[in-house]
This record gives sequence, structure tokens and C-alpha cells, in this order.
Amino acid sequence: MARNSPFDPELVRELAGLISETDLTEIEVEKGDLRIRVARQPAQALTVAAPHYAPQAAPAHAPAAPAPAAAMAAPPAPAPKASPREHPGAVTSPMVGTAYRRPSPEAKPFVEVGSQVEAGQRVLLIEAMKTFNDIVAPRAGTVVEVLFEDGQPVEFGEPLMIIE
Repeated sequence: MARNSPFDPELVRELAGLISETDLTEIEVEKGDLRIRVARQPAQALTVAAPHYAPQAAPAHAPAAPAPAAAMAAPPAPAPKASPREHPGAVTSPMVGTAYRRPSPEAKPFVEVGSQVEAGQRVLLIEAMKTFNDIVAPRAGTVVEVLFEDGQPVEFGEPLMIIE
């Protein structure tokens, strides 16, 4: 009975609220013989494990029903990633900088969607450290997609356009 008297359900609620409001996964409070531990980790472990077990043992787990929804959400993620970055005709940024589709604000763009280009033809500019660098077509073909806006910051390796 001595252990039940110092137990404070309101303290447990406060600790649970603190965990849900922060990125903490576990909190433990100790006072005398009383020790209260509130953890979010077991729930996360089930969430992570559920998609792996759902296809193998879906009837055995009642909570496995939400897992297929999470599993269905995963396939769309690889599709965009595989599309521009791994496309054989992707023109990627060789540096970090600002990409431009035209030589000056008044000029027309170097290329548009549908433009025929030759290997080595200038297709855009990247400004890095106040220097404009010509980016040329790595192959001949047709520009089928432009993946950046004029004046947009770009990262190294970022796909900028697709030439097929």
C-alpha cells in the first residue's frame, strides 16, 4: 500500500504529454522508492516492424491493417527519385550555384521543351562565385523536360533537364 500512495496519475499524464510535445522517446522520474518511466519507443518499434511483418503474417496481427496503407505510401517515393536522377538523358548540375535558362533577363532561353540539341551545345548557365559557367548538352536529342526555374539555386548533381 505504501507504493500506491506516492503514485501520482497526474504526473504520468504530464510526462506523457511532455513526450508527445517533444522529440523525446522516453522519460523517467525517480523519487524515493517510486520510479515512473514513460516511453514512446515500444509504439515506434511496432510501427516500424508492422510493415515488415504485415505481408508475411497479416492474419496473425490485428494492428497490421494500417501497415498496408503505409506500405502503399512507400512505392510512390521511389518513382520520382528514379525518374529524373537516374534517367540516362539527365543533365545534372556539375556545381552548386544559380541556374539560368537565358544569357540575360531580356534574352530568350537557350532551349525550351521540344528543342533539338546537339552534343556540346550550351543549354543553360550556372553562376557560381560570380562566374557564369556554360552547361552543355552531354548528348544530341530533344529536350523533353526542364526541371528548374530560371534563377533557381541548384545543388551539385541535381537534375536540371532531360534530353532524349
